[in-house]
Amino acid sequence: MIAGRFRVPAGVAAMAMMVGASALVAAAAGAQSAKPVAANPLTERAALIAQDPPYRPALLQLKDIPRGTAPAQSLFNGQDLSAWDSWLGVADPKKTYTRDNGEPGGLNNDPAHVFSVVQTDGAPAILINGKQWGALISRQPYSSYHLRLQFKWGEGKWMKGFERNSGIVYHSHGEYGAFFKTFMSGIEFEIVPHMVGMLFKVGPGNDIMKLTDTQVGANALAGKDASLPYPSRRYSPLGKLVPLKYPAVNVMSATDAEKPLGEWNTLDLYTVGNRSIHVVNGVPVMAAQDFTTTDGSTGKPRPLTGGRIQLQSEGAEIYFRDITIEPIRRLPRIVVSR
Repeated sequence: MIAGRFRVPAGVAAMAMMVGASALVAAAAGAQSAKPVAANPLTERAALIAQDPPYRPALLQLKDIPRGTAPAQSLFNGQDLSAWDSWLGVADPKKTYTRDNGEPGGLNNDPAHVFSVVQTDGAPAILINGKQWGALISRQPYSSYHLRLQFKWGEGKWMKGFERNSGIVYHSHGEYGAFFKTFMSGIEFEIVPHMVGMLFKVGPGNDIMKLTDTQVGANALAGKDASLPYPSRRYSPLGKLVPLKYPAVNVMSATDAEKPLGEWNTLDLYTVGNRSIHVVNGVPVMAAQDFTTTDGSTGKPRPLTGGRIQLQSEGAEIYFRDITIEPIRRLPRIVVSR
């Protein structure tokens, strides 16, 4: 899912295809043919971010990197996908955010081989072709760990006007396909060109007109960056702690640390309890905290401290390789140099 950064045609379905799930609520609120979610979401958003301090660029460095408390485990053996389950959403991705979108492909049912093992650049990799939306889901849940992997984009893009899009959804929990029959609920380390590491939360919902918020919570330090069209919040250790909450449901990564298209990128995710740090090619770009989910028995928030890991299929070819995970007891530090 991605935040809006394009010129968007009218209509909720077009908005979904062009800008991704993190802008769906704004699209729903502005749709002329539907009942608005809020009286004026733009005014509401402006009021929400009015007290944010201005974003101040700074050089961020990662220090005191923790050692694993046990040997790292590989989540990809180079031969098959035995460490992963697969889930596929509806057959036609363009209908994902519509009311009558059909039945999902479901669990471990991939006749079109959306997920496969291939050889590229002289080594094995996982290819997610993106032609049908869904995810590879780790068979085991994890908590307090360091996840490292490499990714690069392929050439295929299957939806006209759609940005390359994928992500790592960690602390994934609850029902398969809870989000529009496509993804489990969790916290997302966004993988989108020039936005890698952006923070987004994925929660249950199947009706765009009711998706005013999700049952998953997260907070991050952010500053107001007027160069961003939505929601004008960028991660900054010098900023204010803000919730990811409608109508500002994501926080942009601190900087664009991605390598040129077609090159391999190294991503590190450090998470301990309900906190995390996103690192892109050695550069820390996000720190998040206070992850919560809604307790099914009480209906109240409770800490979200672990879960399964999803690698998304979302409209474009992407390769993953060298996927390892090791347990840790603490997070590294992000140091600010001005």
